[in-house]
Amino acid sequence: MTDEGNTPFAPPVLILGLGILAVSTASIFIRFAQQEVPSLVIAAYRLTLASLILAPPALMQHRKELSALKKKEIGLALISGIFLALHFATWITSLEFTTVASSVVLVTTTPLWVALAAPLFLRERLTRPVLIGMALALAGGILVGVSDACQWSTAGLACPESGEMLRGRAIWGNFLAVTGAVMAAAYVMIGRTLRPRVTLITYIFLVYSVAALVLIAIMASVRKPVFGYSPQAYLWLALLALFPQLLGHTSFNWALKYLSAAYVSITLLGEPIGTIILAYFLLQERPSLLKLFGAILILFGIYTASRNEANSPDTS
Repeated sequence: MTDEGNTPFAPPVLILGLGILAVSTASIFIRFAQQEVPSLVIAAYRLTLASLILAPPALMQHRKELSALKKKEIGLALISGIFLALHFATWITSLEFTTVASSVVLVTTTPLWVALAAPLFLRERLTRPVLIGMALALAGGILVGVSDACQWSTAGLACPESGEMLRGRAIWGNFLAVTGAVMAAAYVMIGRTLRPRVTLITYIFLVYSVAALVLIAIMASVRKPVFGYSPQAYLWLALLALFPQLLGHTSFNWALKYLSAAYVSITLLGEPIGTIILAYFLLQERPSLLKLFGAILILFGIYTASRNEANSPDTS
């Protein structure tokens, strides 16, 4: 990817689509890695390996830009990295306390937090197509989440009692999942602020490196083992850094130069769709009708919002 000029080398919506495919592999690689590696260690390796891969081009080709960055730009990049680290730390940890369904439903509220904050902090007006698309995509994300806990029966849709989400350890897990969504929203909005002024490699090198350092510190504080895993586990960790992080998240960060934070956050909800497809072929997991319906809603929501973005002068 290149940052030359203000005109994108490819349609941003297309790059976002490729990014969604890349991040959709995250759940598959994480599931394989979790057979040996603790969740926080997985997150730390993901960002550390990505940062190490970015270091040579960043330090050799973008050294002048790095040294010329203003204090405000460096500060925002550092804060963005902290938010990214906290997103991974809180969301992944939430899975240890609450159900996967509850965690997925709550973490998919990221676009909602962006919608609430973007007009205030970014002065980005939310148009009707974006709002409609956001509502549809959020509804689809919720359906995908609850489909793991609910099932169709002859009596209709059967779900666990809602009170289960508010009992015991689940309270803390649900809080962590919502916190992860808010952290992701802040990460996206800061990226929207900095990307028009900072080249892609420079931005992601700073952000990913800070996130890696924060996650390493968290991992050390809870005394998780760093080494001693099988070669296969390290393979999953390397693939996690290459595809979901370097290709996936970097595609989103690239698109933030040309598209609104609200729209980019909506497209993040496309990740479960790619995961459903990959899980079907790689893990032989058949998606339920409820999950398929949710995926259709997400796609329709992204399409509705993208029609507005496609007509924006920033995308041409």
